[in-house]
Amino acid sequence: MPAAHAESASKRPLVIWLAAYPRNTIGTTLYDAFVKGMQDQGYVEGRDHDLVRGSPEGVLDRLPAVIEEVIQLKPNVIMANATLEAVAAHRATTTIPVVCPALADAVHLGLIASEARPGGNVTGIEPYIGGLPAKQIDLAREIVPDAKKIGLLTNLGDPKGPPQARDLEAAGHALGLPVVSANSDRSDTIEDALQTLAREKVDVVIVLQTTMFVVQAPQIAASALEKRLPTVFGYRENVIPGGLVSYGVDLRWCYRHAAYFVARILRGTSPGDLPIEFPTSFLLAVNLKTAKTLGVAIPPALLARADEVIE
Repeated sequence: MPAAHAESASKRPLVIWLAAYPRNTIGTTLYDAFVKGMQDQGYVEGRDHDLVRGSPEGVLDRLPAVIEEVIQLKPNVIMANATLEAVAAHRATTTIPVVCPALADAVHLGLIASEARPGGNVTGIEPYIGGLPAKQIDLAREIVPDAKKIGLLTNLGDPKGPPQARDLEAAGHALGLPVVSANSDRSDTIEDALQTLAREKVDVVIVLQTTMFVVQAPQIAASALEKRLPTVFGYRENVIPGGLVSYGVDLRWCYRHAAYFVARILRGTSPGDLPIEFPTSFLLAVNLKTAKTLGVAIPPALLARADEVIE
């Protein structure tokens, strides 16, 4: 990565795309959304700025070392792919601006002083909205009306994981529904976690909104389908490859709009002066092919509300 930039010998501003996991189809879609967002802001890669990717390719223990390499490049902005990367970047530097399109719990994690006045070197978008877990519980009950037990596939090693798990457990208990959790912090433990939920005979599984679970969307969809587990997600990206339903923000918008923050910083604005933004629209996606395979009857009212139906 350092050599690749050195060869360019460019005086253009340098933006680092910091991603913990290998790029796949979903990651490429979000990367492309950011590139388009930069073009919207008047920044064409190779003309107005350089964009270099830094990643430990899923070996999370190597993330700090990769960030140290990134810092040596003296970038103008680090584009942290999600909260996991933002936390690691902030731990390594409090001076290089960090923009994150998928922040969560940023005040509690010490990344910002407040949403209105971040105050430090981190800013961006918070797609995880308070109250969303309760709506996902409602969605789970809508697709499986006689559900007696809710399963949670958690990823507590991701900083975004614990607050979501707490909110989902509280929402389930408020309705008198038992909630069973199975944790997976590595892709090679996802299968075991879903197997645990299947053994517990949960009626529907809610999957946390974390980077690893988006990256591993095809694996989760295939495994859940094999175990005949209806699934509820926060992102449409999990429904495209075979998840059942999702309700949440449009990640493509988040990554495209993150370019606004990067452009403002490149033009001289301090990240601490750029308030955190929140998405204002939510998407409901349904995979009818998966529903048919599972024998789940999607209510007509839900289908009528859907923004995206995969057939």
